[in-house]
Amino acid sequence: MTQKIDRRNLLKSGLMAIGGMTLAPHLSMGAFANTDLSLDPENRIYRSPMVREHFLDKKPDLSKMIRIGANENPYGPPKSAQKAVCDSVIGGNRYAWKEMNDLVEKIAKKEGVSKDFIMMGPGSSDLLEKVALVLFMKGGNIVSADPCYMSLVQVAKSVGATWKAVPVTENHSHDLKAMEAAVDKDTKLVYICNPNNPTGAITTGKDLLDFCSRVSEKVPIFVDEAYIELAVGADTESMVGLLQKNKNVIVARTFSKIMGMAGIRVGYIAAQPAFIKQIEKITRGGMGISYTSIAAASAAMDDSEFQVMTRKLNHEAKTYLLANLDKMGYKYIPSYTNFVIFPINMPGKDMLAKLAAKNISVRAFDIQNKPWCRVSIGTMDEMKSFVSALGTIS
Repeated sequence: MTQKIDRRNLLKSGLMAIGGMTLAPHLSMGAFANTDLSLDPENRIYRSPMVREHFLDKKPDLSKMIRIGANENPYGPPKSAQKAVCDSVIGGNRYAWKEMNDLVEKIAKKEGVSKDFIMMGPGSSDLLEKVALVLFMKGGNIVSADPCYMSLVQVAKSVGATWKAVPVTENHSHDLKAMEAAVDKDTKLVYICNPNNPTGAITTGKDLLDFCSRVSEKVPIFVDEAYIELAVGADTESMVGLLQKNKNVIVARTFSKIMGMAGIRVGYIAAQPAFIKQIEKITRGGMGISYTSIAAASAAMDDSEFQVMTRKLNHEAKTYLLANLDKMGYKYIPSYTNFVIFPINMPGKDMLAKLAAKNISVRAFDIQNKPWCRVSIGTMDEMKSFVSALGTIS
């Protein structure tokens, strides 16, 4: 029996995003609140362009929408990955065990570890959530920065964990000293996103390396490096090298950002083999990745030209945006990612509604009781459109 879906009720409950995509409560935006505009009271993120007042009686034209709210790569997937998908479709009737093994071998070689250090997933968020499910089934607490990317935290809370949120420093980096002090006998994981989302700020490589090396002797440390390839000019480095020193760290990487494959869904974690086995006792990682996605990921890894281009164009478009935010007097947080966040002088939902009326989709946050706008870096033309629209909003 087919259940009739009431579009108005879905919008009111905050479960429908633009284009009809539904979102589960554990995603980075956090649990949905019972408000007209979905706002999570802890993670404090308004979802754009789900502005009920604007879209309830007017369906947006997706072909005209400038979508710069989800930190996607506007240039991908690379043509090499597109071709790999097309060429591999014919094998879609088979399970891709060999192809997956080949991809894991390629990733392990890149990271300087053996294959048993790698677990694959359909995007890194899937693996963040698997880790949360396995570690927190019997309670405990998770320590992270506030604000941070909430996918792992929300799933941990949903199965019984408590969240020990440590405010970021004045320069918006992780307060490593305070985070270490927050670790206690009930702490089962420390979560770090570097560069951080939603702030875009960086925690320096030397400081983080020292922190992870020491604190991982007490508790596992999960380092989410989704944006690390885009950190142009940053003093940072991957924590994956600590695995060779037998440190209990988990490093997550994704094909969604630098490789432009957010919708193709491929990611992985690198961790100690004993930790991987702990996860595998409950759930497998790579089962959710399609044959075609594996082919695309392998091709994208080899496409260094596309990655260099993405990094270059992202930096140029971001530089243009920052220069114009300076001119308009917005005090943004220096970003080492493909997005920029800055405080605004109106409620987030008002900002979203005004930009949505101009066919521009961004995100709005409420951080420390103040509204912020986060804009993803699109193409140069998209950033020019955003800057033009922003200049007319008051």
